[in-house]
Amino acid sequence: MRITLMLLSFAVVTGLGAYGQARTDPSLGTSGPRWESGKKSKTRDPNSRNLEGTVRLPDGEPAPGAVVKLKNLKTLQVRSYITQDDGRYRFDNLSTNIDYEVQGQSKGMESATRTLSVFDNRLDAIVNLKLEPAKGGGQSAKAGQDEKK
Repeated sequence: MRITLMLLSFAVVTGLGAYGQARTDPSLGTSGPRWESGKKSKTRDPNSRNLEGTVRLPDGEPAPGAVVKLKNLKTLQVRSYITQDDGRYRFDNLSTNIDYEVQGQSKGMESATRTLSVFDNRLDAIVNLKLEPAKGGGQSAKAGQDEKK
């Protein structure tokens, strides 16, 4: 009798424990429970975003060692990143409530300044940059030649 009572108690306790862990999956209909590990999935902070991209040379090849500058337009703070061998860069955990400017530079070349706006709702924004010969260098050399004449 005692053994029967203990077995019955054990069956009830383990059955209730299993019931607490089982979840039904609506996509399976009523075909049975779906077991979960109990770990909660990580939710993404909607106030934080990432910016990544590739810096390319004028011929389309990646620009290793290029400097990518990211300017916070609220505080005017500038962060920089040196690209990898594949020309890629990445800035993580940027505020979605701030506008940013990003520009690439390498060996006398620079890209156009691009803006990541608060109106851009992508949490993983991709901004590729193409380097062109710097415009400022050619004008000052020409101005110096004009003065010699």
